[in-house]
Amino acid sequence: MENDAATLYCPNENCQAANPLTHKFCQRCSTPLPKNYLWAVVDSPSVGSPGEILADRYLVLDKFLLLDTKPGLLALTPELDNLQPLRAYLRLIPYRLHVPQVYGVLFLADGPSQREILLLEKPPLLVDDTIQQVHLGSELTTAWRDVTSMRQLNWLWQIAHLWQPLVSEGVASSLLDSYVLRVEGSLVRLLDLRFDLATSPELPQLGEFWQQLVRDAKPAIAEFVDQVSLSLIQGEINSTEQLIGVLDGGLAGLGRSQTPTIKIITKTDTGPSRQRNEDACSPPSGTLVSKPPQPTALAIVCDGIGGHEGGNVASNLAIETIQQQVQQLTKVPYDHIDPSLLLDDLERAVAIANDKISQRNDAENRQGRQRMGTTLVMALPVAHEMYITHVGDSRAYWITRHGCYQVTLDDDVASREVRLGYAIYREAVQQSAAGSLVQALGMGPSTSLHPTSTRFMLDEDAVFLLTSDGLSDFDRVEEYWETEILPILVGETNIVNVADRLVEIANTKNGHDNVTVALVHYQVQYWEPEITIKAVIPESYSAKTVDFTSRATDATLLGSPNHKTQVIPEKEPVKTSSLPLQWIVPLIFVVAAGALGLFVKQLRSQSGQFPIFSNPIQTLNPTIEATPAPRSLANLDRGWVIKTNNDISLGNNQSLPRGTFLEVIEKKSNPKPTSGNFSVSMRVCANKSTQTPAKTNNPAVITSVPPNSKPLPTRVLLDFSQLNRFGVVLQSDEPNPCRTITQPPVTKPTETSPT
Repeated sequence: MENDAATLYCPNENCQAANPLTHKFCQRCSTPLPKNYLWAVVDSPSVGSPGEILADRYLVLDKFLLLDTKPGLLALTPELDNLQPLRAYLRLIPYRLHVPQVYGVLFLADGPSQREILLLEKPPLLVDDTIQQVHLGSELTTAWRDVTSMRQLNWLWQIAHLWQPLVSEGVASSLLDSYVLRVEGSLVRLLDLRFDLATSPELPQLGEFWQQLVRDAKPAIAEFVDQVSLSLIQGEINSTEQLIGVLDGGLAGLGRSQTPTIKIITKTDTGPSRQRNEDACSPPSGTLVSKPPQPTALAIVCDGIGGHEGGNVASNLAIETIQQQVQQLTKVPYDHIDPSLLLDDLERAVAIANDKISQRNDAENRQGRQRMGTTLVMALPVAHEMYITHVGDSRAYWITRHGCYQVTLDDDVASREVRLGYAIYREAVQQSAAGSLVQALGMGPSTSLHPTSTRFMLDEDAVFLLTSDGLSDFDRVEEYWETEILPILVGETNIVNVADRLVEIANTKNGHDNVTVALVHYQVQYWEPEITIKAVIPESYSAKTVDFTSRATDATLLGSPNHKTQVIPEKEPVKTSSLPLQWIVPLIFVVAAGALGLFVKQLRSQSGQFPIFSNPIQTLNPTIEATPAPRSLANLDRGWVIKTNNDISLGNNQSLPRGTFLEVIEKKSNPKPTSGNFSVSMRVCANKSTQTPAKTNNPAVITSVPPNSKPLPTRVLLDFSQLNRFGVVLQSDEPNPCRTITQPPVTKPTETSPT
């Protein structure tokens, strides 16, 4: 319970007036009053008595729950030498939707010495403003019995996604501690991190933890949860990719009992201080899109970089390209979509947009600061999921009745510092060039671009806000979401009025840049299914996993000095400029190998063959060249194309007809060798005898199928034994049918292009 006598000081440095805790805005200057609730990590019965003020700013609400009454002041931060115990928190910042982040430290006198208490921001809380009470979110094991089957599986799905990142940081035990494992609405959130002991827990222990949930699982999924937990315990599910795939199947079955309605509105404005609007959005500004009746709902926001040199050109080119690519992807029926492959396809669409902008830069001989580029954030709702893809510092926020959550992590210097474990975020953003981008579309080839794609399960009404930094700068979204966006969810306003209001706030409270917003209102009707969901445990599962904590970003170009957002080369901060010795030797080998490869490539391009090196000892056959091994199924490799000689059954009354061309995407070992030595993930490209692919920007999409037949899937996963049994022909000298339909633009390398 809050202390009525306590005051909340205005964060405006020119005001700093004291306000009652019940106020949302400063009574003197009308500045929004943030309430920063903090969790104290301390080995003692409590951090203080309720109502007590610690360090002249932290109000004790409960044993370990504090409120910062001076949110405009920076909290004390530990010395760099003391960051090592905090590295797990810092490196897990891409997962801050679930993992609390470091706010600062609190020094308390403990006799002649001082205690250093770690403060974590945004703990899982239930806040009731009507009676001014704050409580910790319920333990997952306690809240489990009172929620829908969709939410129960959603919680397990989130835990499955967190497992491997937390294992990598040595804190997977946090997901097995019922006290730490909390929920806030549909989100799984952790109070703090519990470090593993000698060895990290493994998936069978996760299965044992989940086994206790079977009793109170909803009837539709009780058997499913029991089967999954037993499969984890017995080792039948032995990877997180496989586990996520099984849970995806269960959620897809429940998703048939959920009917979503989606509305999208966009708004862009030049702003009071700019002469040109370099932002762009889709749908066009002011357009309201509803699904249904529209078959597809896609929202995109781009913030151009390059000033009058072409930032607006880059942002509009990105919008046009992404629209074309995603339009092809969404033609595939939902039941045929593999979520991990859709994430790949979205990132591939971004790569194509990047290369188109980069190619134009090269064609116009734009170098360094003159190159045009753009940030990008887009939202694609598909059934019960939301797919978010972003590059740069345009952001996506997820607003529910429980809170406002930033779901993208800026590709800037400050975020990189934290992700690498070098600094606390609140300290990193105060450094010079903290907001400078480390990557954006169009600044180089797509091989050095690393877009981030994530997906979220939706089991309640929500609003997703996509915005350029014209609004998000200075925490305007965090300040105004509750008064401006939350009313959408309770039916007090509509998204058209809110979009106008957000642009007004950006122009009056910030006003330094163009502003663009897109609002995606997702409404859902759900009823408990009468059927029982069954778990399908595959023998192997091919999926993409992304390690955000170690992902590097390789932007190497400078942005326009006139633009607020500067794109800078990625480099280590000054305080960590020296490389560890164990990295130096491998780095030298890599550089030497690269230089040798370039030298050989240049000689080959001049002579048409490998150079002949004279051997003083043996010169009998100086011109003999190495002959590549003949192609066979045994040495099948990525990018190879095969053609089926017979029909191949895929199940579900589907088959690949004879003469179908398939391009190899990935080859993986099977966990159970009885089904073959390996499995192959392949893209379905074309069939000469029965199909004629339509012209499309996506060669992986087949838009024409034989009459009276089901459309073919765009991706398939086949065992080596199937390929052997039904017979295939490897294509080598023939033209590649998977690449001749449409060739995506590739930036042409030049001697003067940036590296």
